[in-house]
Amino acid sequence: MTTVSRRPALTPRHLTRAGDRTSFVYLERCVVHRDANAITAEDADGTTHIPSATIGTLLLGPGTRVTHQAMSVLGETGAAVCWVGEQGARYYASGRALTRSSALMEAQARQWANPRSRLAVARSMYRLRFPDEDPTGSSRQELLGREGRRVKDHYKAEARRTGVPWRGRRYTPGDFASGDAVNQAITAAAQSMYGIAHAVVTSLGCSPALGFVHSGHELSFVLDIADLYKTEVGIPLAFDVAAEGDEDVASRTRRALRDRINETALLDRCVDDIKHLLLPDAAPAGGVGDDRDVVRLHSDGGQEVAAGRNYGGGDDDVPEAMTW
Repeated sequence: MTTVSRRPALTPRHLTRAGDRTSFVYLERCVVHRDANAITAEDADGTTHIPSATIGTLLLGPGTRVTHQAMSVLGETGAAVCWVGEQGARYYASGRALTRSSALMEAQARQWANPRSRLAVARSMYRLRFPDEDPTGSSRQELLGREGRRVKDHYKAEARRTGVPWRGRRYTPGDFASGDAVNQAITAAAQSMYGIAHAVVTSLGCSPALGFVHSGHELSFVLDIADLYKTEVGIPLAFDVAAEGDEDVASRTRRALRDRINETALLDRCVDDIKHLLLPDAAPAGGVGDDRDVVRLHSDGGQEVAAGRNYGGGDDDVPEAMTW
């Protein structure tokens, strides 16, 4: 009889590199089960086999049921799992991160803990959003003012482009229907982008709470990342949807955003942007946030030493099993 304790755990060497995987697979209204080292998605149309080691993140939408065996193989092959709303528009919960390395989380904590580097990352975020401006030397208040003016100008430019009347940004929390069509579309696009950014942030093992522009909320970093694509993706798409009519604005916005994300490979770009912001001097893809299964111990002087050893001295200074 095979037991968990006797079954050797998969190591990163056995797994497909993150860069070679499908960025995400979305499933809804089906039963997710396991067949050997693949997961199966069974619905009214039949059963689809999906090799689990090729999945970056599995997005489980409404109407999905997942078995224990399916979650087991997804965990063994290093796939992240997120429970989301329809078409991946909202993020509800997730399993483990896609990476075993703590490099990005540690880099985020270092950058956030130092006020100077925290401001430097905020400036880098501004530079990503508005590459034609140089935020070097700008204070936080200046960054906020410049960002506010740019977004207002962008709203007006999109209104002129699409012919949609614009009377200003209007959103009442808890009362989505109170806004006009374009405001509803902007809100729907923003909420969807928050869910998408949340899924990417947690899949990379970063902290959703340690923000560089936003602060004081459990999703501060998620809001930071989602805002990177507000003026380029979210706002133009919202005006396009509103220009097509007032009916079913929220659903049409989410579907349009889903298609735009697929067309532009926005998830891959989001991953690259997070890595660049937190570790700007690191090597390109493959050197950051890989699936290294390495555990080390903190020592004095900022040094690290190998884990799995007893450092008490004497005859006990020998390797120990990492599994206890």
